Amino acid sequence: MDDRVLVLGAVAYDPKVVTIWEGFRVWFAGRGLGFDYVLYSNYERQVEALVDGHVDVAWNSPLAWARSHRLAGARGREVRAVAMRDTDCDLTSVVAVRADSGIESVADLKGRTVAVGAVDSPQATLIPLAHLGAAGLEPGRDFTVRYHDVAVGKHGDHVGGERDAARALMAGEADAACMIDGNHLVFSTEGTLPPGSSRILAVTPPYDHCNFTVAVPGASSDLVERFVGLLMEMSYDDPEVRPLLDLEGLKAWRPGRTPGYAQLEAAVDGFGFYDREGRVIAAGYLP
Repeated sequence: MDDRVLVLGAVAYDPKVVTIWEGFRVWFAGRGLGFDYVLYSNYERQVEALVDGHVDVAWNSPLAWARSHRLAGARGREVRAVAMRDTDCDLTSVVAVRADSGIESVADLKGRTVAVGAVDSPQATLIPLAHLGAAGLEPGRDFTVRYHDVAVGKHGDHVGGERDAARALMAGEADAACMIDGNHLVFSTEGTLPPGSSRILAVTPPYDHCNFTVAVPGASSDLVERFVGLLMEMSYDDPEVRPLLDLEGLKAWRPGRTPGYAQLEAAVDGFGFYDREGRVIAAGYLP
């Protein structure tokens, strides 16, 4: 076995995170790859750890990816997205309204209240608000934004803020709610959005979600290649692997790609979340 160890950084957004990465550590060890992990309470700290060389690879949210490449560039380094889940590709967010609201177009949201997730949620806040902005309605000027700041610093890696936004919609506290398309289905199934009570007013263009990010220079290329190669070998048909993939929400790993972050990058710039050098400039954002 190679005596080198690849160290992963991940955010502890849920207790299951320990189960996931412990399982991965054992699985990788059985195939000759030394693997360990460090858990962070928020993505901002994790991004800094990656760029500073304290971890070799980071399991990054899309917003963490946006900061990673900005911060790395400012320090004369680069980052690469080396792998992502099949379920990270080509997602959309929706703007939902009550079925009986009489709101028929995005223009009808002028002067209304739109519920969103946490301030740092790509899928339930930044991307859908930017989408409404592109349609001609400026958040905070043309409509009121009602944030649901659950677990700020974890970049929306939970459904708490989105579920609260959906509840606000149903309670009449908001005229529309933003969420990822998959959660709209979940909320409809579980009863947060009772069947027939809501309809989709707008859908964003597709975008990508999380990825494994490495910094260059960083861990040796052969160690990273071994890590990525083993990820790609994971089979959902393997009874040892399937429970881990289920917990992490995928059936297969895919090569990393970055064009799917263009919407988020534009939103980050448009709303002034990070500057071009990766500094946090969003007002009141304290992870």
